[in-house]
Amino acid sequence: MTTASASTGAATSGIGVRIRPARIMLYGALVIGLIATLAPFAWMFLGSVKPTGEIVAYPSSWLPRSPTLDNFELLLSKQSFGLYFFNSALVAAVCVMGNLLFCSMAGYAFAKMEFAGKRLLFGLVLTMLIIPGTTTFVPLFVLVSNMGLSNSYLGLILPFLVTPLGVFLMRQFIQDIPDSLVEAARLDGAGETRIFLRVIVPLCRPALATLAILTFLAQWNNFLWPLVIAQTEDHYTLPVALALFSVGANGTNYGLLLAGAVTVVTPILVLFLFLQRQFVQGIANTGIK
Repeated sequence: MTTASASTGAATSGIGVRIRPARIMLYGALVIGLIATLAPFAWMFLGSVKPTGEIVAYPSSWLPRSPTLDNFELLLSKQSFGLYFFNSALVAAVCVMGNLLFCSMAGYAFAKMEFAGKRLLFGLVLTMLIIPGTTTFVPLFVLVSNMGLSNSYLGLILPFLVTPLGVFLMRQFIQDIPDSLVEAARLDGAGETRIFLRVIVPLCRPALATLAILTFLAQWNNFLWPLVIAQTEDHYTLPVALALFSVGANGTNYGLLLAGAVTVVTPILVLFLFLQRQFVQGIANTGIK
């Protein structure tokens, strides 16, 4: 007994010794990755309260020597800043609502309904996922312009009301919902609309939260499409306006640019903090890596 216990203890000790270096390396790699991820955000937040001279000084320092809110005051003093913020919020909010509705409807159809051409249509959705958006940018711009939607809110919103990623995400999540629930609702006489609203949607909260965050992030940070489709300043979104604000006759105002970046990032962080649990669950359940 004593010999067996001693050998077992030695084996356990040996395993512990072998595991410890691997665990230390894993934690070290995670810490390095965390620092590399957070460093740009830390530089952005600290730089936003620095005078421009400190930002461009060499060698530069992380901590501001003379913290100031002048950059934010200058940003908020811009006459049309409120309009640009409203434009970004409107476009992002409408695109989020459109994706939540239409992508979930399409995902339900692909996951739980049978119809002619189902595999072909879903194959086209998967094809759109692997096609770079830059290849469809010019045809999309020509199409929207020919429809007379350039320099309008509808032109900013319409191309992004439904996205292939959203359809794929919702289809993958809804496919895991037991068919017995849908069949039971059909036997009770519920139509497809009622099944979708009363059975499917309540079970899709994690996926819907994930889709909302991804869509809001994409549209809130969208720069190239609003820059091209909005031809007058009254339709500019916040990223486009910040690019114009920060460039002047004396060069780039980096303090103003960093303050604007903080303003753009803050709503995204707030939204993620509210929906982070559903976001993580939705990513895990849909198998997106």
